[in-house]
Amino acid sequence: MTSLLSSPELDKRSLALRRLVVDTMVAAGRGHLGPAMSLMEIVRVLYDDILRVRPSDPAWAGRDRFILSKGHGCLALYSILADKGFFPQKTLQTFCQHDSILGGHPEYGMVPGVEASTGALGHGLSIGVGLSLAARIKNQNWRTFVAMGDGEINEGSVWEAAMAAGKHKLSNLTAIVDYNKMQSYGPTSTVLDLEPLADKWRAFGFFVTEVDGHDVPALAHAFGNLPNNEAQPTCVICHTVKGKGVPPAEHNANWHHKNKLNEDELFVIDAALGSA
Repeated sequence: MTSLLSSPELDKRSLALRRLVVDTMVAAGRGHLGPAMSLMEIVRVLYDDILRVRPSDPAWAGRDRFILSKGHGCLALYSILADKGFFPQKTLQTFCQHDSILGGHPEYGMVPGVEASTGALGHGLSIGVGLSLAARIKNQNWRTFVAMGDGEINEGSVWEAAMAAGKHKLSNLTAIVDYNKMQSYGPTSTVLDLEPLADKWRAFGFFVTEVDGHDVPALAHAFGNLPNNEAQPTCVICHTVKGKGVPPAEHNANWHHKNKLNEDELFVIDAALGSA
């Protein structure tokens, strides 16, 4: 599959959200930078333009549900939730402290706005299928979005959930693949090749669309046209760059777990994102 990446330069909002991620990680001395950066425009567009949510009332029954199945990318989710007012931005500075609500993976019931405890990879889509079925049974019109990593979809449970979603024609369910083509220890093409990825999702009964995962208008268009088919769930394959916006981290599997940043690395990051 030829990459769809042709995104414009990151704008001020994308840079500012990335700055929140870096500052949070530096304060904690831990966190997954690469996976959070590839997600950023996806969560930004969802929370800015698409999801029906109420930060002042996170449990509002009519809200849309967003599940971050790749829970290790939680710094992106925490940053946008803080930005939207689900909790104070100063809470980000407590990330991974023993008495903080913000753990290394999102926890339902602990963090306002988090819809599922995730991090044991491969479970988010199954939860999303259950939520989508519940909305249908209750005759409610809220929608469910599930963001997964490309390495994560090596898990068989993802495809069991996809098969169920296709069977039940869950048009209120959107699966999102953060397709940065780099998992924790190498390229997905080497670890376990996913191609032809779009055809796989189509074979499971999904309407599939592909988009540059860092192009904000393109993402807004893709998510804004849902459902694409009233008789199918949708899969949006987002072609992204692992570590996007942090030059030494881009396309670099070594930055999947990397969290101890030296002065030279922080200088490069400050130059790319702006100083705190």
